[in-house]
Amino acid sequence: MMRRSSTRKTGSQNSASAMNSSHVDLFRSASSKAMVKELERIDQLFNSYMNKSSGMIDPEGIEALCSDLEVEHTDVRALMLAWKMNAEKQGYFTLDEWRRGLKALRADTINKLKKGLPELEKEVRKPSNFGDFYSYAFRYCLTEEKQKSIDIESICELLDLVIGSQFRAQIDFLIEYLKIQNDYKVINMDQWMGFLRFCNEISFPDLSNYDPEHAWPFILDNFVEWMKARQS
Repeated sequence: MMRRSSTRKTGSQNSASAMNSSHVDLFRSASSKAMVKELERIDQLFNSYMNKSSGMIDPEGIEALCSDLEVEHTDVRALMLAWKMNAEKQGYFTLDEWRRGLKALRADTINKLKKGLPELEKEVRKPSNFGDFYSYAFRYCLTEEKQKSIDIESICELLDLVIGSQFRAQIDFLIEYLKIQNDYKVINMDQWMGFLRFCNEISFPDLSNYDPEHAWPFILDNFVEWMKARQS
């Protein structure tokens, strides 16, 4: 009797285990189908902006996308979207980049993408992400092969776009200085990153904690001298 009871119990356990396994398989199957459908919608959205001859979204397509998102193509949020996609070429999105960005944003329609922009902006503004976004903005503007620096006029526009709202006073004075100085025609990545470090670390406008011995780019030494001359 004991043995028969034991056998029935084991069979019941096996049956329950099989049912649980079946439920897991059904869930996985439904989840997999949902992911396939989401990817199809993401691809369809890409195709609606894609240049048919190049197979990419080009500057014209990006302008149309921004229009549908109700943001200017020169808006910093357009740059944030490129950062989320890790787009390599300015003004162009490949299908892989598009998929990467929209899957991360969980957006498979233009409406979801529009609603996701405020969250994307919050994500970028986190201190843990902002340095990466700031350096990406510079790399994104390197449009020529082996290019390592950007002209002063473009740098002034980029500074205003990327950190102008956070450090208004510093950026206004820095842009003014960059436009009137004659020592530098272009800015490299080291100088670009130095601008952000300066804004984050240096007391402004008194500049009391600026020490030229602390390995600042020379252009910032010159900027500080110019600021002090203005103040005296």
